[in-house]
Amino acid sequence: MNLSSVIREQLAGANLKGERFREIVQRLLAYSIILRDEDRTEQMLYDDLRRIESLVTEFFEAAGLTLHHDITNQYYRLYPPGAQVDGVEPDGFAPSPSLRTRLSPDFVAAALALRFIYQNKFNSGDIEPSGEALIGIEDLAATLQAQLKRPLPSSMGEKMALLGELRRHRLIRTSANFQIADEDALIAIRSTILTVVSNDALAAAMDSDGVIQVETNVEEEGDGQ
Repeated sequence: MNLSSVIREQLAGANLKGERFREIVQRLLAYSIILRDEDRTEQMLYDDLRRIESLVTEFFEAAGLTLHHDITNQYYRLYPPGAQVDGVEPDGFAPSPSLRTRLSPDFVAAALALRFIYQNKFNSGDIEPSGEALIGIEDLAATLQAQLKRPLPSSMGEKMALLGELRRHRLIRTSANFQIADEDALIAIRSTILTVVSNDALAAAMDSDGVIQVETNVEEEGDGQ
């Protein structure tokens, strides 16, 4: 029996069509994550993926990719070969740089700052029941300045573009009417930050004075985001 036949058979057992399987796989390859509470679309994708989790896991394993399921926070994340991630068993493969997405220095700095803030809030017990940590834009700006000696992008458009990129990677959540100028507007740092910036990565980025150093060529842990 060939691979296509095996896939069709298992999909039939789960009462799903081939089109749905392709949609799930393509979504993971495009964004590397399916997060149930993101929106209605991802809720349905997540629920369907749970029904065929073993099939999709084996499908990616054959290509050297690792599909990790965080049951508590209800998301799947796809990792390229050789990814080093807290809580994920090493796959034993050599890293494949061509499968990693090169990120801008602003994004890398913001991700490190968010991870630093999240860890501090976690240590102090200031985490929401959802697993999120709530901050204001000024908290991010202050951490960037204090820990990385780096300001937020200067223009409003650049700031919103950066937040949009962080949202696209499912690292933060904001309300639909979020405005940077609103001092009361909150940014929710999602627990998914832990799967992008590991403890080791954060520790390695900090110098002896506890200041985070940003490498402009840092590459993302996940694939295809």
